[in-house]
Amino acid sequence: MSTYAVVDPSTGQTLEEHASLSDSALRETLDRAADAQHEWGRASSVTDRAALLSRVAELYTERRQELARIISREMGKPVTQGLGEVDFCAAIYQYYAENAETLLADEPVDLVWGEGTAVVRRAPLGTLLGIMPWNYPYYQVARFAAPNLLIGNTILLKHAAQCPQSAAAIEQIFLDAGCPAGVYTNLYATYSQVDQVIEDPRVRGVSVTGSERVGSLVAAAAGRQLKKVVLELGGSDPFILLSTDDLDATVQAALAARFHENAGQICCGAKRFIVIDDLYDAFLEKLTAALAETKPGDPAAEETLLGPVSSTTAAEHLEDQLKRAVAEGATVALGGKRDGAFFEPTVLVDISPENEAAKEEFFGPFAHVYRVSSEDEAITVANDTPYGLGSYVFTTDPEQAQRVADQVEAGMVYVNVVGAEEPGLPFGGVKHSGFGRELGRFGVDEFVNRKLIRVAG
Repeated sequence: MSTYAVVDPSTGQTLEEHASLSDSALRETLDRAADAQHEWGRASSVTDRAALLSRVAELYTERRQELARIISREMGKPVTQGLGEVDFCAAIYQYYAENAETLLADEPVDLVWGEGTAVVRRAPLGTLLGIMPWNYPYYQVARFAAPNLLIGNTILLKHAAQCPQSAAAIEQIFLDAGCPAGVYTNLYATYSQVDQVIEDPRVRGVSVTGSERVGSLVAAAAGRQLKKVVLELGGSDPFILLSTDDLDATVQAALAARFHENAGQICCGAKRFIVIDDLYDAFLEKLTAALAETKPGDPAAEETLLGPVSSTTAAEHLEDQLKRAVAEGATVALGGKRDGAFFEPTVLVDISPENEAAKEEFFGPFAHVYRVSSEDEAITVANDTPYGLGSYVFTTDPEQAQRVADQVEAGMVYVNVVGAEEPGLPFGGVKHSGFGRELGRFGVDEFVNRKLIRVAG
């Protein structure tokens, strides 16, 4: 796509368009980022960079209402949920500001042979390219930008084509916080220009959050240039229910893990609900009853829980997935209808392992519910997916919780809790969900030169 545009998914109306960069402007931008790297990565102090991130956090908080309204128009997120996303971003920038000295401290290495000292010192790699998606326009950028700016890397950020306004707002926050020109730059780049950026020898790494297809293409291009890549791709996260002493609360947790954010367009949202036989019927009844009362609505309205999906095209894709799933034997227990970009909460059951729906990611307000007869079967179903991002385990047995957590093939396991993400907890997956980690100290260590400095005695 060559034109970045704000298309309100609620109405289909194009509100704003931005032309892509010219090739000459792209070259100037790359030059500026490379020039800025020398000052930002070598001359500025950790204290200076932390102070900038702290000011960025303050500006996110000051502008939260405006920022939330922007993404509501761009991708349909209810404004109340957008406020929560902005607040989380502020917390991420503040986390890195407050923990800068600890996260970047030299790590002594004990010597076995010889006298003297050895330390590992974290140094910046250089200019990085970030390719970010539309579903969390601010949060995805914060996870990538905050630790890497703290390290001293400079950032080129290519946002999703439907998020030009939020992309510009992020860049403006950095400029208003005092970020030197070229340290953080928004790119309205075409896909062919992305290849040019990756090929530039001054760009040292690429981070992608997006689809499996985009991730594989970018990783291949970066691999040809021997450049580091971090990939956070799709997910089909299991929600495993083996026992509970409060089924109503567990159902509410299930709803929150899937339907109470972003119309279900969440990479690490629970998508497959794997329920032990004794609880299956009651769980399904309570889940569908609650969802039957949840109606899609205007994302600008304060009471709206479920807005539209990101576009009519996205809704049509979900509709196609649903038709194929039913044709292959799945049953619609609730919902299944769409109106433009609005899609009803939909529950699918009777999904066989051979059904394509068992292996695909449904990026919208869908829940797949599976009946299992044992802990072992639950683990088998949970792992029968090409993805491995997040997962949830609900049980009253602490030992069982640890057994299942150890065996689930995922980058993250949350036991008896949802919505427990924090800036200091690592985020990332395995298998086709990608590799590398963001947030916490693990986010700092991805695009960094762990430089050994050995001094004689």
